[in-house]
Amino acid sequence: MSILLIIAALVLIAIDRFVKNWAVDTLQPVHTMDFIKFGDFKIIDLTYLENDGAIFGSMSGQKWFLIGFTSIIIVIGIIAMFFSVRKSKLLSFCIMLFVAGGTGNLIDRIHFGYVVDMFEIKLFHFAIFNVADICVTCAFVMIFVYILFIEPKAEKAKKITEAEKNE
Repeated sequence: MSILLIIAALVLIAIDRFVKNWAVDTLQPVHTMDFIKFGDFKIIDLTYLENDGAIFGSMSGQKWFLIGFTSIIIVIGIIAMFFSVRKSKLLSFCIMLFVAGGTGNLIDRIHFGYVVDMFEIKLFHFAIFNVADICVTCAFVMIFVYILFIEPKAEKAKKITEAEKNE
């Protein structure tokens, strides 16, 4: 399972790099282009953005703090991912998504000093984001669901199994 998590993380990082490199080469000169729309109704545009901050542009200009903090979180995430494999494959997968997304954005921060974003939801005005951000957001939502709904049931089932063994 650990090898699969590493491979999955590397694939997601490669996809993130590919899309960001495409955005720099193709999207940056034109700045924005239609992506998904129905007639004149825009859903998602591709818009080139250089984000030197964190989520929603917060902590703008704090490059070294963001590099240091993200690096620490990635190291902790890698350790947690390998320790969580025995507990839950779902939890270890969620942590892998965090690690992959964090690594994708960390590469940008180190290489450019900012993160390249490109997906702009036009359906409602929202932040512009990238593949790495999608990984981190999905991981956060899945871990939240895991903690609220799956973990309590797993613990309850474990206690019942232990009680039955003791009888």
